Amino acid sequence: MAKVRKQSAKALPTTIPKGLRVIVTAGAGGIGRAIAEHFADQGACVQICDVDAKALADIAKARPDIGAVKADVASEADMARFFKSAGKALGGLDVLVNNAGIAGPTGGVDEIAAAEWDRTVAINLNGQFYALRHAVPLIKKSRHGVIIGISSVAGRLGYAFRTPYAATKWAIVGLTKSLAIELGPQGIRVNCILPGIVRGERIRRVIQARADALGISYDKMEHQYLQKVSLRRMVTAQDVAATALFLCSAAGANISGQALSVCGNVETL
Repeated sequence: MAKVRKQSAKALPTTIPKGLRVIVTAGAGGIGRAIAEHFADQGACVQICDVDAKALADIAKARPDIGAVKADVASEADMARFFKSAGKALGGLDVLVNNAGIAGPTGGVDEIAAAEWDRTVAINLNGQFYALRHAVPLIKKSRHGVIIGISSVAGRLGYAFRTPYAATKWAIVGLTKSLAIELGPQGIRVNCILPGIVRGERIRRVIQARADALGISYDKMEHQYLQKVSLRRMVTAQDVAATALFLCSAAGANISGQALSVCGNVETL
């Protein structure tokens, strides 16, 4: 009997290339800040934008190595200005993390104001398009082109009383899969991350709003949320940031067109 030849598998590095040029939208707080800081800590050159002047001032003071500019993703004029200045500061662009988004309103579809729907779409979806429109020409010139959209587990599950949010997060998954096909032949990988219940002030506001809508206490609502998570716990912004880093490493070199959940397995919403 012929001997089976063992293949030696060389582990691929999970660190990112030094000097990787990265832009993170809404990077002054929450998940965006965790991502920006994780990349900078690994030797990347990072530029962020945000609309929160206080948060921008805070990160500029704490992390002077990260370029921070005030810009609104829902304004194409702001995005054009930001990407022109950020691209010049970085000397090009390798990675876009399309992170900006809002929770949107909580309520029945017949109760949500049209203005609230429009604002959610403007930030969560149009903002992704505007960033892509100005980032892709720069990324096409990169040897390490990666685009990461931040969606949500609401982009794979139905979410009653949060229809504007869920609709935009599903749209990001479709955008990701379409762009992966469109840009793949040019060596650009496109994925999105679907965070679950991320510990922090934002989820506290969401849970409170849902509790108010259903007429129950915050603690009871939080318990109900965690009962729908297989691991019975929230994730952190650092968990999401670590996944973004992995997608930009050699170990993630053949991952594209994927919607990756970082959620402890949220079973339903």
